[in-house]
Amino acid sequence: MTTRAATRPIFRASLRSAQANGHSAFIPQCRKLVFEYCGKWPSSTNTRSFLLNHLQSAAKENPHVEFVVKQRNHKEPIVRGFYSMYPIPKLWGTPGLMAYAPSVSSFGAVNNRDKVVPLNGFEVNGIQKKVQLLLDSSGAKIKPLKRRTVESTTESARGVWSGLHVDQLFKI
Repeated sequence: MTTRAATRPIFRASLRSAQANGHSAFIPQCRKLVFEYCGKWPSSTNTRSFLLNHLQSAAKENPHVEFVVKQRNHKEPIVRGFYSMYPIPKLWGTPGLMAYAPSVSSFGAVNNRDKVVPLNGFEVNGIQKKVQLLLDSSGAKIKPLKRRTVESTTESARGVWSGLHVDQLFKI
């Protein structure tokens, strides 16, 4: 009697890695922008004019972002950007079948954060630049580029010095 191993052939199409943002499809990080302004204060005049004249075109250009306008009396104008958790594809059942798992564990909490930018003191084009900055950012914390530790992959040319490796020990 011949015994056959219960192995199946591995096809190239079944060897897939999980998709990352930007490799096969771009997943926008910003999901919601909330504009908060005062209807009476003069520091909110440019924000009010931006909301009246430019908000509709910004919403048409970014259909994936929810735009919310709130009136906060006696407060400075701000814009708050909310960034989303995006689903990580999981393999379910059949090899090669990619499906989005609805459970919370399937979400990569890369940047489930919000950023707040004050808008007082900005002209209308400055407000447009700040809104575009919020739309383009990923929501991750800003990491300083300075003060990084220097790590060398090679040993120094002279080697490591030690007082124990000399011919004559130092005498006091």
